[in-house]
Amino acid sequence: CGGPPAAPARSVPAPQLSPEERLSPHMPESLRCDACHAITFQIEEQLRKAEGKVGRKALSEPDYVEVLERSCSQGWESYGVQELDGEKRLAGPGLPRQEPMSVMVMGGPWPGRLSKMCHGYVGERGEAQIYGAHRRGPAALRELLCHGEKGACAGGKAGGAAPPKAMQNEL
Repeated sequence: CGGPPAAPARSVPAPQLSPEERLSPHMPESLRCDACHAITFQIEEQLRKAEGKVGRKALSEPDYVEVLERSCSQGWESYGVQELDGEKRLAGPGLPRQEPMSVMVMGGPWPGRLSKMCHGYVGERGEAQIYGAHRRGPAALRELLCHGEKGACAGGKAGGAAPPKAMQNEL
């Protein structure tokens, strides 16, 4: 019959995860910068929504503390890992360079790791400092959490080309 020609078959393998990437309770070093950007994106979104409800005014301390707690305790289920050009990257809302023709491994350890990192940032920096950075704009919050001296993206350009430095105070 004269049907349309068949589209060429494409095979897209799932990312192969190392034992550390599969089993460790901590975010692997290579993904910490991406994780930090995902966390700042979610914090920004939650704080912006909360401010919208009060007419763009600054939130009171109890309100922003509650919003930050809620931001870190959310499900994080929309994040996962995909392989781009042979390199594993975290993927999900607020992260650049999503590859439509790739397999993303979601669930598993990633939501718990993101939540743990988020709570760690809030505990280290404090709610007031995080909210103050948010009020100055998204770039200020990213700078505070991700690109500062001990940030997950320190030593690399925005986008995380260089491997992040290890956080000395991580357990």
